[in-house]
Amino acid sequence: MSTTRPYPPGDRGPEPSGASGASAPVPSSGVSETSGAATAPAPVPASASASGEGGGRQARRLTFEDASGVVPMARDFTREALYAWGWLPAASADQRAAAEDVLLVVSELVTNACLHAEGPDELRITCEKKVIRLEVSDRGTGQPTPRTPHRAGRPGGHGMFIVQRLCLDWGVVRTPGVAGKRVWAELGAPA
Repeated sequence: MSTTRPYPPGDRGPEPSGASGASAPVPSSGVSETSGAATAPAPVPASASASGEGGGRQARRLTFEDASGVVPMARDFTREALYAWGWLPAASADQRAAAEDVLLVVSELVTNACLHAEGPDELRITCEKKVIRLEVSDRGTGQPTPRTPHRAGRPGGHGMFIVQRLCLDWGVVRTPGVAGKRVWAELGAPA
């Protein structure tokens, strides 16, 4: 399920400026924001940087519970995270394109959950160094795959093809004995 990577797995290449997730630390107050029926806990760094240089992992989570308009909700939530982590506002066209790719992949993953898996349960976004990881969990049993052969003129079925083309890597995680799955995708900041 991997896509072509610009570097070997585990090696994310050199760290670009502004994509380290090194925004000011956010206190872990546990305060929740509510938007419709979805709840979004306040952003909390998931762990401190081992080197102490501000490259620590940061995470945000959005749950969807009887929410409507989940795709725009997920995009807005992701856009806020990109601003908080320094991916937006973009200083260059490449940085703007990278942020737009993240928003497009979120839209595709959430839309896929809506169309094929009874809707999404949760969106998790993590930023570590220069990589954004998106995870959408749902209760579906299907296996997302890019349509093969891909025909650009044919309607529908382009979501996972887009994810495959834009991401460093993507995949599906299932927990034995638990219904559903978690579809994840990783995108990198421009060099």
